[in-house]
Amino acid sequence: MENTSPKIRILKADGEKEFFDQEKLVNSLKRAGAHDELIREVVSHVQSELMDDMSTTDIYRHAFMLLEKQHRPSAARYSLRRALLGFGPSGFPFEDYVGEIFKARGWSVETGKIMKGHCVEHEVDVIAWKDDRLLFAEVKFHNEPGFKTDLKIALYVKARMEDLAKVSFFIGNKERRLTDGFLITNTKFTSSAIQYGSCTRLSMMGWNYPDKENLESVIEEEKLHPLTCLTTLTSSQKQELFTKGIVLCKTIVSNPSVLSFLQLGRKEEKDVLDEAKSLFV
Repeated sequence: MENTSPKIRILKADGEKEFFDQEKLVNSLKRAGAHDELIREVVSHVQSELMDDMSTTDIYRHAFMLLEKQHRPSAARYSLRRALLGFGPSGFPFEDYVGEIFKARGWSVETGKIMKGHCVEHEVDVIAWKDDRLLFAEVKFHNEPGFKTDLKIALYVKARMEDLAKVSFFIGNKERRLTDGFLITNTKFTSSAIQYGSCTRLSMMGWNYPDKENLESVIEEEKLHPLTCLTTLTSSQKQELFTKGIVLCKTIVSNPSVLSFLQLGRKEEKDVLDEAKSLFV
């Protein structure tokens, strides 16, 4: 598709400005599974609405509106990054979601446990273990796309992991010592946080960090689409499923009976299940 991007500056979620780049929009639509004709229609519509200082959120809304109307599976995939913001306001469902990521990779998992370090007790968001490895993860949830996890948080997490690494824990029927400390966020990291994490070997995972094994790539590789992607459920219905520990579309597909919690009509239930299944095609 020929790049016909107008020279219009747009406002990013973090407050920075950049020129609108048609290729970025096209690539995100392709990753979402939109067909060529739909991509052309979305790009044409977005460009017709562009104006200086238009926000990336407004551009997203215009694109999402057309995708939802014409091809819901693409809309669900396109909304992946923003769907992660839907784990609020408390962020506790995101901890469960991160736990599901490690389960998908063969780890045994517990969430929200108090663990006694060498000096003090710590609330550990995610505990995961397999073989001789023990991993503790601090999970930082943000409900605004422009909010970044900064150096202060990285310093804080590193200090906690150092305290926890000085003692052993009886987990998974054996004594274990901490082998991996993680800082995980649903958005991005500041450059100084990344620099510090790299220097101190603090493992970090965010939406686009690191280059490989970042949150976006892991979700797509493991088909771990959050149920917040679904356009056929309301926010209150999603919150109801969160209270039952259900955070994945995959769970709905493998066990449709969980939808009984929502007391949906037969057609509504079928629509939800069909949309969830479409993400795995």
